Order: sequence, then structure tokens, then C-alpha cells
Amino acid sequence: MQTLHELGEAVAAHRKARGLRQQAVAELAGITAESLSRFERGRGAEFGARKLLAVLAVLGLELDITPSGQAGTLDELRRERNAS
Repeated sequence: MQTLHELGEAVAAHRKARGLRQQAVAELAGITAESLSRFERGRGAEFGARKLLAVLAVLGLELDITPSGQAGTLDELRRERNAS
């Protein structure tokens, strides 16, 4: 992922795959549902690192930093392909 919009879409996809509503995730993360909604739609310019990490924790996800242009493992590539 290289944009906040892509990151928001990925978070939304994971949330939906787990059958969770925005309101529930937002409450557990300590943010407003509107803030999460804007982020997932790529409109959350003010969505900071604390909020992002809280949402990821609620969804059981973690942030992984990878140098741009590097291919992942075969499992990572499969997961990325299936998430699209």
C-alpha cells in the first residue's frame, strides 16, 4: 500500500470480513464511527497514528513496514491478491 486511501480500503475489507460494524470497531478503538468511516473512504486526512494503531489492534492486525518495491513472501502475495 502506498496511499492512505489504499490503507483505509484494506482496513474496511478486513473489518467487513470479520463481520464487524464500524460503530463497534470505533467504540473499541476509542474513536468516533464518523472518523473511522472517513478513514475507510480515504477522506481521513486527520486520522493519526494513534487512531490507526488502535483500529488495527481491534481488528487483530499489525502494521508492517516494507521497503517500496520489494516483493513479499509467497504467502503475503497470496493474501494481498485475495484481499483485492
